[in-house]
Amino acid sequence: MNILMTGATGFVGTWLTGILRCSHTVRLAVRDSRHAEQHADTLVVGDIDKDTNWSTALQGVDCVVHLAARVHIIRPAQDEYERYYHTNTEGTAKLASAAAAAGVRRFIFMSTIKVNGERTGVVPFSASDPPRPVDHYGKSKLQAELRLHDLAACSSMIVTTIRPPLVYGPGVRANFLRLLNAVCRGWPLPLGSVRNTRSLVSVWNLCDLIKTAIEVPFPGIVMASDGDDLSTPELIRRISKSMQRPVRLLPTPVPVLKAIGRCVGRGDAVSRLCDSLAVDISGTRRALGWTPPVSVDESLDRTVKWFLRERQTHAI
Repeated sequence: MNILMTGATGFVGTWLTGILRCSHTVRLAVRDSRHAEQHADTLVVGDIDKDTNWSTALQGVDCVVHLAARVHIIRPAQDEYERYYHTNTEGTAKLASAAAAAGVRRFIFMSTIKVNGERTGVVPFSASDPPRPVDHYGKSKLQAELRLHDLAACSSMIVTTIRPPLVYGPGVRANFLRLLNAVCRGWPLPLGSVRNTRSLVSVWNLCDLIKTAIEVPFPGIVMASDGDDLSTPELIRRISKSMQRPVRLLPTPVPVLKAIGRCVGRGDAVSRLCDSLAVDISGTRRALGWTPPVSVDESLDRTVKWFLRERQTHAI
Protein backbone atom coordinates (compact mmCIF):
# COMPACT_ATOMS: atom_id res chain seq x y z
CA MET A 1 0.00 0.00 0.00
CA ASN A 2 1.22 3.53 -0.82
CA ILE A 3 1.02 5.71 2.31
CA LEU A 4 1.43 9.45 2.81
CA MET A 5 2.42 10.34 6.37
CA THR A 6 2.48 13.74 8.02
CA GLY A 7 4.31 14.40 11.29
CA ALA A 8 6.94 11.81 10.42
CA THR A 9 9.72 13.70 12.20
CA GLY A 10 7.80 13.80 15.51
CA PHE A 11 7.94 11.41 18.46
CA VAL A 12 5.41 8.87 17.14
CA GLY A 13 6.16 9.46 13.46
CA THR A 14 9.86 8.66 13.85
CA TRP A 15 9.01 5.18 15.13
CA LEU A 16 6.10 4.61 12.77
CA THR A 17 8.10 5.42 9.63
CA GLY A 18 10.51 2.53 10.21
CA ILE A 19 7.69 0.11 11.08
CA LEU A 20 5.55 0.90 8.04
CA ARG A 21 8.45 0.83 5.59
CA CYS A 22 8.91 -2.88 6.33
CA SER A 23 5.63 -3.67 4.53
CA HIS A 24 4.43 -0.52 2.74
CA THR A 25 5.67 2.26 0.49
CA VAL A 26 5.78 5.42 2.60
CA ARG A 27 6.01 9.03 1.45
CA LEU A 28 6.68 11.67 4.08
CA ALA A 29 5.23 15.19 4.04
CA VAL A 30 7.52 17.53 5.98
CA ARG A 31 7.41 21.18 6.86
CA ASP A 32 10.78 22.33 5.50
CA SER A 33 13.84 21.16 3.58
CA ARG A 34 15.89 20.47 6.74
CA HIS A 35 13.79 17.37 7.37
CA ALA A 36 13.61 16.43 3.68
CA GLU A 37 17.32 15.61 3.65
CA GLN A 38 16.92 12.93 6.34
CA HIS A 39 14.54 10.59 4.48
CA ALA A 40 13.99 9.23 0.99
CA ASP A 41 10.71 9.96 -0.81
CA THR A 42 10.01 13.14 1.14
CA LEU A 43 8.10 16.19 0.01
CA VAL A 44 8.19 19.66 1.56
CA VAL A 45 4.63 20.97 2.03
CA GLY A 46 5.27 23.90 4.38
CA ASP A 47 2.85 24.84 7.14
CA ILE A 48 -0.28 22.70 7.36
CA ASP A 49 -3.37 24.88 7.14
CA LYS A 50 -6.31 25.60 4.85
CA ASP A 51 -3.97 26.81 2.08
CA THR A 52 -1.58 23.83 1.90
CA ASN A 53 -1.22 22.37 -1.59
CA TRP A 54 -1.42 18.58 -1.38
CA SER A 55 -1.77 17.74 -5.07
CA THR A 56 1.76 16.40 -5.62
CA ALA A 57 2.04 14.66 -2.27
CA LEU A 58 -1.20 12.71 -2.82
CA GLN A 59 -0.41 11.32 -6.26
CA GLY A 60 -0.70 7.53 -6.24
CA VAL A 61 -1.51 7.41 -2.50
CA ASP A 62 -3.87 4.76 -1.08
CA CYS A 63 -3.83 5.81 2.57
CA VAL A 64 -3.02 8.97 4.54
CA VAL A 65 -1.71 8.80 8.11
CA HIS A 66 -2.11 12.28 9.58
CA LEU A 67 0.01 12.69 12.71
CA ALA A 68 1.07 16.32 12.36
CA ALA A 69 -0.54 18.78 14.76
CA ARG A 70 0.03 21.91 16.75
CA VAL A 71 0.40 20.55 20.27
CA HIS A 72 2.07 23.31 22.29
CA ILE A 73 2.13 27.08 22.02
CA ILE A 74 5.13 28.25 23.99
CA ARG A 75 3.95 31.81 24.38
CA PRO A 76 0.16 31.85 24.61
CA ALA A 77 -1.37 34.86 22.94
CA GLN A 78 -4.81 36.33 22.43
CA ASP A 79 -5.20 34.34 19.21
CA GLU A 80 -4.12 31.05 20.85
CA TYR A 81 -7.24 29.09 19.83
CA GLU A 82 -7.08 30.40 16.28
CA ARG A 83 -3.54 29.09 15.92
CA TYR A 84 -4.58 25.62 17.08
CA TYR A 85 -7.67 25.79 14.86
CA HIS A 86 -5.75 26.80 11.70
CA THR A 87 -3.44 23.78 11.95
CA ASN A 88 -5.42 21.07 13.72
CA THR A 89 -8.87 21.76 12.28
CA GLU A 90 -8.53 23.64 9.01
CA GLY A 91 -5.28 21.91 8.07
CA THR A 92 -6.76 18.47 8.71
CA ALA A 93 -9.95 19.28 6.81
CA LYS A 94 -7.99 20.54 3.79
CA LEU A 95 -5.79 17.43 3.68
CA ALA A 96 -8.74 15.07 4.05
CA SER A 97 -10.76 16.88 1.38
CA ALA A 98 -7.82 16.77 -1.03
CA ALA A 99 -7.27 13.10 -0.21
CA ALA A 100 -10.90 12.19 -0.95
CA ALA A 101 -10.77 14.11 -4.22
CA ALA A 102 -7.57 12.28 -5.18
CA GLY A 103 -9.21 8.88 -4.65
CA VAL A 104 -7.42 7.98 -1.41
CA ARG A 105 -9.17 4.98 0.14
CA ARG A 106 -8.25 5.36 3.83
CA PHE A 107 -7.48 8.25 6.15
CA ILE A 108 -6.03 7.64 9.64
CA PHE A 109 -6.32 10.66 11.93
CA MET A 110 -4.38 10.97 15.17
CA SER A 111 -6.68 12.77 17.59
CA THR A 112 -6.38 12.81 21.40
CA ILE A 113 -8.19 11.56 24.49
CA LYS A 114 -8.49 15.24 25.40
CA VAL A 115 -11.51 15.28 23.07
CA ASN A 116 -13.31 13.23 25.74
CA GLY A 117 -12.10 15.42 28.60
CA GLU A 118 -9.37 15.77 31.20
CA ARG A 119 -10.46 13.26 33.84
CA THR A 120 -12.69 10.24 34.42
CA GLY A 121 -14.67 9.02 37.39
CA VAL A 122 -15.50 5.36 37.96
CA VAL A 123 -16.24 4.64 34.29
CA PRO A 124 -13.43 4.92 31.68
CA PHE A 125 -13.82 7.02 28.56
CA SER A 126 -15.18 5.23 25.48
CA ALA A 127 -15.65 6.29 21.87
CA SER A 128 -19.41 6.65 22.38
CA ASP A 129 -19.14 9.16 25.23
CA PRO A 130 -20.17 12.75 24.51
CA PRO A 131 -17.02 14.83 23.91
CA ARG A 132 -16.11 17.38 26.58
CA PRO A 133 -12.76 18.93 25.63
CA VAL A 134 -11.42 21.57 28.02
CA ASP A 135 -8.34 23.13 26.44
CA HIS A 136 -7.78 24.67 23.00
CA TYR A 137 -5.86 21.66 21.74
CA GLY A 138 -8.69 19.26 22.59
CA LYS A 139 -11.31 21.60 21.15
CA SER A 140 -9.44 22.01 17.86
CA LYS A 141 -9.06 18.23 17.56
CA LEU A 142 -12.78 17.72 18.19
CA GLN A 143 -13.61 20.20 15.43
CA ALA A 144 -11.30 18.27 13.12
CA GLU A 145 -13.07 15.01 14.01
CA LEU A 146 -16.44 16.57 13.19
CA ARG A 147 -15.18 17.85 9.84
CA LEU A 148 -13.81 14.39 9.01
CA HIS A 149 -17.10 12.76 10.00
CA ASP A 150 -18.99 15.03 7.59
CA LEU A 151 -16.49 14.35 4.80
CA ALA A 152 -16.65 10.58 5.30
CA ALA A 153 -20.44 10.70 5.09
CA CYS A 154 -20.33 12.10 1.57
CA SER A 155 -17.29 10.29 0.13
CA SER A 156 -16.01 6.73 -0.27
CA MET A 157 -12.91 7.36 1.85
CA ILE A 158 -12.82 5.39 5.10
CA VAL A 159 -11.80 7.63 8.02
CA THR A 160 -10.43 6.08 11.21
CA THR A 161 -9.84 8.39 14.18
CA ILE A 162 -7.52 7.29 17.00
CA ARG A 163 -7.72 8.85 20.46
CA PRO A 164 -4.60 8.08 22.53
CA PRO A 165 -3.85 9.13 26.11
CA LEU A 166 -0.27 10.02 27.14
CA VAL A 167 2.24 8.35 24.80
CA TYR A 168 5.59 7.26 26.23
CA GLY A 169 8.73 5.57 24.99
CA PRO A 170 12.23 6.56 23.86
CA GLY A 171 12.18 10.28 23.08
CA VAL A 172 9.35 11.09 25.49
CA ARG A 173 9.44 14.59 26.96
CA ALA A 174 7.47 16.79 29.36
CA ASN A 175 5.94 15.29 32.52
CA PHE A 176 6.88 11.67 31.86
CA LEU A 177 10.53 12.60 31.38
CA ARG A 178 10.41 14.66 34.60
CA LEU A 179 9.03 11.61 36.41
CA LEU A 180 11.86 9.44 35.09
CA ASN A 181 14.38 12.04 36.27
CA ALA A 182 12.79 12.25 39.73
CA VAL A 183 12.84 8.50 40.24
CA CYS A 184 16.39 8.22 38.95
CA ARG A 185 17.63 10.91 41.35
CA GLY A 186 15.87 9.28 44.28
CA TRP A 187 13.82 12.33 45.14
CA PRO A 188 11.03 11.75 47.69
CA LEU A 189 7.71 12.12 45.88
CA PRO A 190 4.61 13.35 47.75
CA LEU A 191 2.26 11.04 45.83
CA GLY A 192 1.78 8.16 48.25
CA SER A 193 -1.85 9.07 49.00
CA VAL A 194 -2.96 9.27 45.36
CA ARG A 195 -5.60 6.68 44.46
CA ASN A 196 -6.25 7.18 40.78
CA THR A 197 -6.37 5.19 37.54
CA ARG A 198 -4.39 6.32 34.51
CA SER A 199 -4.26 4.86 31.02
CA LEU A 200 -1.06 5.20 29.03
CA VAL A 201 0.02 3.91 25.64
CA SER A 202 3.58 3.08 24.66
CA VAL A 203 4.85 4.21 21.28
CA TRP A 204 5.18 0.53 20.26
CA ASN A 205 1.54 -0.24 21.01
CA LEU A 206 0.31 2.96 19.37
CA CYS A 207 2.33 2.32 16.22
CA ASP A 208 1.01 -1.25 16.08
CA LEU A 209 -2.54 0.08 16.39
CA ILE A 210 -1.96 2.55 13.56
CA LYS A 211 -0.53 -0.22 11.37
CA THR A 212 -3.56 -2.39 12.16
CA ALA A 213 -5.94 0.49 11.32
CA ILE A 214 -4.23 0.87 7.95
CA GLU A 215 -4.67 -2.82 7.15
CA VAL A 216 -8.12 -3.37 8.71
CA PRO A 217 -10.53 -0.68 7.46
CA PHE A 218 -12.82 0.66 10.17
CA PRO A 219 -14.95 3.79 9.77
CA GLY A 220 -15.11 5.46 13.16
CA ILE A 221 -13.30 6.25 16.39
CA VAL A 222 -10.98 3.86 18.19
CA MET A 223 -9.44 4.35 21.62
CA ALA A 224 -5.81 3.54 22.38
CA SER A 225 -4.04 2.33 25.52
CA ASP A 226 -1.69 -0.36 26.80
CA GLY A 227 -4.72 -2.17 28.24
CA ASP A 228 -3.25 -2.18 31.76
CA ASP A 229 -4.19 0.91 33.76
CA LEU A 230 -2.07 2.06 36.70
CA SER A 231 -2.28 4.48 39.57
CA THR A 232 0.43 7.15 39.68
CA PRO A 233 2.13 5.50 42.71
CA GLU A 234 2.10 2.11 40.95
CA LEU A 235 3.59 3.65 37.80
CA ILE A 236 6.37 5.15 39.92
CA ARG A 237 7.00 1.81 41.64
CA ARG A 238 7.28 0.00 38.32
CA ILE A 239 9.68 2.63 36.96
CA SER A 240 11.80 2.39 40.11
CA LYS A 241 11.86 -1.41 39.84
CA SER A 242 13.02 -1.19 36.23
CA MET A 243 15.71 1.34 37.20
CA GLN A 244 16.66 -0.68 40.28
CA ARG A 245 16.36 2.51 42.29
CA PRO A 246 14.67 2.84 45.70
CA VAL A 247 11.57 5.02 45.76
CA ARG A 248 10.10 7.09 48.58
CA LEU A 249 6.42 7.95 48.27
CA LEU A 250 5.28 10.40 50.94
CA PRO A 251 1.59 10.18 51.97
CA THR A 252 0.64 13.81 51.30
CA PRO A 253 -3.13 14.49 51.15
CA VAL A 254 -4.26 15.10 47.57
CA PRO A 255 -6.10 18.40 48.38
CA VAL A 256 -2.86 19.73 49.86
CA LEU A 257 -0.92 18.68 46.75
CA LYS A 258 -3.41 20.40 44.46
CA ALA A 259 -3.39 23.58 46.56
CA ILE A 260 0.40 23.74 46.44
CA GLY A 261 0.30 23.10 42.69
CA ARG A 262 -2.06 26.02 42.14
CA CYS A 263 0.11 28.31 44.29
CA VAL A 264 3.24 27.60 42.22
CA GLY A 265 1.49 27.74 38.85
CA ARG A 266 1.58 23.96 38.29
CA GLY A 267 -2.04 23.17 39.04
CA ASP A 268 -2.70 21.35 35.76
CA ALA A 269 0.43 19.20 36.06
CA VAL A 270 -0.41 18.19 39.63
CA SER A 271 -4.00 17.37 38.66
CA ARG A 272 -2.76 15.04 35.93
CA LEU A 273 -0.72 13.16 38.54
CA CYS A 274 -3.62 12.94 40.99
CA ASP A 275 -6.78 12.57 38.90
CA SER A 276 -7.98 9.53 36.97
CA LEU A 277 -8.00 9.35 33.19
CA ALA A 278 -8.87 5.84 32.06
CA VAL A 279 -9.63 4.61 28.53
CA ASP A 280 -11.81 1.66 27.54
CA ILE A 281 -10.25 -0.15 24.55
CA SER A 282 -12.75 -3.02 24.40
CA GLY A 283 -14.35 -1.42 21.33
CA THR A 284 -10.95 -1.17 19.63
CA ARG A 285 -10.27 -4.84 20.34
CA ARG A 286 -13.60 -5.84 18.74
CA ALA A 287 -13.47 -3.47 15.77
CA LEU A 288 -9.90 -4.17 14.69
CA GLY A 289 -9.20 -7.52 16.31
CA TRP A 290 -6.30 -5.76 18.03
CA THR A 291 -4.52 -6.50 21.29
CA PRO A 292 -1.62 -4.37 22.58
CA PRO A 293 1.44 -6.49 21.69
CA VAL A 294 3.85 -5.04 24.27
CA SER A 295 3.11 -5.21 28.00
CA VAL A 296 3.35 -2.17 30.26
CA ASP A 297 6.33 -3.62 32.11
CA GLU A 298 8.21 -4.37 28.89
CA SER A 299 7.39 -0.90 27.54
CA LEU A 300 8.60 0.73 30.75
CA ASP A 301 11.78 -1.38 30.72
CA ARG A 302 12.55 -0.28 27.15
CA THR A 303 11.85 3.36 28.01
CA VAL A 304 14.00 3.23 31.16
CA LYS A 305 16.91 1.67 29.23
CA TRP A 306 16.71 4.51 26.71
CA PHE A 307 16.53 7.08 29.50
CA LEU A 308 19.57 5.71 31.32
CA ARG A 309 21.60 5.61 28.09
CA GLU A 310 20.63 9.18 27.23
CA ARG A 311 21.32 10.37 30.75
CA GLN A 312 24.79 8.87 30.62
CA THR A 313 25.68 10.34 27.23
CA HIS A 314 23.63 13.54 26.99
CA ALA A 315 22.71 14.42 30.59
CA ILE A 316 18.96 14.70 29.87
